[in-house]
Amino acid sequence: MPKARVAAVGGTFDNLHRGHEALLRSAFEVADRVIVGITSDEFARSQGKEGIQVMNQRIGQVKAFLIVNRLFERASIVVLEDPFGPLLSDPAIEVLVVSEGTLIRAEEANAIRLAKGMPALKIHVVPHVKSADGKPISSSRIRNGEIDAKGNLLGSS
Repeated sequence: MPKARVAAVGGTFDNLHRGHEALLRSAFEVADRVIVGITSDEFARSQGKEGIQVMNQRIGQVKAFLIVNRLFERASIVVLEDPFGPLLSDPAIEVLVVSEGTLIRAEEANAIRLAKGMPALKIHVVPHVKSADGKPISSSRIRNGEIDAKGNLLGSS
């Protein structure tokens, strides 16, 4: 399948971990250019996310990952103030890269785009990356001290 011109991927990207890295890598595999949306502190709080890293720290971690992996030149980082960001206004976006847990939001975005007369997005679903205990790696599990960013178990066994 030929690469799309533009893909989008979004998230909070708190405690950048192997799952985030897989999501980002997948976006660059399916498109030449990727719009990376990162939730603002205000939007994250409105979604009930407490105790997360501040937005500038989260953006810095994503930028560092992109630079180290030689992807930064193909990326545009935008701040998300709502669940959809540029998806509902930018017809150049062809593919939306999501995790299994956010597929429903992608379907909502497509319904809104179609209602506005915009083309539907191709949806590329990336499976959850599992930690050593077989459960998905997540920022909340890292914050809770259960696992590290690589999915290794922490604490007493």
